[in-house]
Amino acid sequence: MSIFVSEPGRPVGTRLPDVFRGRRVGDVTELTEIHASNPGRSEATDAEFQQAAHSGQHRALDRALEEYGSAGAGAAKEQRPYLPVSSICAPARYALPASATVSDALTMMDDHNVHHLVVTAEDHVAGLIDLRWLLAWLHTNQASMNQSLVHIELPAFLTASPETDAHQLARLMLAHQLNAALVIDHRGDPAGIVTSTDYLRLYANAGRHEGSV
Repeated sequence: MSIFVSEPGRPVGTRLPDVFRGRRVGDVTELTEIHASNPGRSEATDAEFQQAAHSGQHRALDRALEEYGSAGAGAAKEQRPYLPVSSICAPARYALPASATVSDALTMMDDHNVHHLVVTAEDHVAGLIDLRWLLAWLHTNQASMNQSLVHIELPAFLTASPETDAHQLARLMLAHQLNAALVIDHRGDPAGIVTSTDYLRLYANAGRHEGSV
């Protein structure tokens, strides 16, 4: 259920957090950075769940999930103390290789009417980009549309697992000023993308139900 932040960097190899590659990662508090960011590693939050999952305490983790579930039984989605991010995210359908150009990325977004794309390097997750960031990069660098993504420092991005608490993820998105996060499955593959629009839709629907009542 942990949430990770990957440092900005070029899409060379995988930029997924170390936990998805079987290596130990350090812990940070939810909203406060306790040491300088290190481009060579990733940072984890939700340390209690992370420790339980990696120390073989699966029963403790399952028990915690059951308690969350029973506490939220019968409540509206947005009011549940535990809401898995898999219940509100959209599938991560579109990806392009790091060898693609900025023009390729913009064309794919336009063709499929999406604002976010997964960037891959040798079939591994190498980054997450959005339309606003691409347009800002073009404006700032006055660069060619034919610039390859592999030569560009892509932005930092958040990753979470499908069972991550959506409320906590929202707080981390705000803290890092990111409008999207990538959901990664147990194989280390992109399973979905959750955006600020998904949260707006969730609470807008809640407001509509309250109005009808």
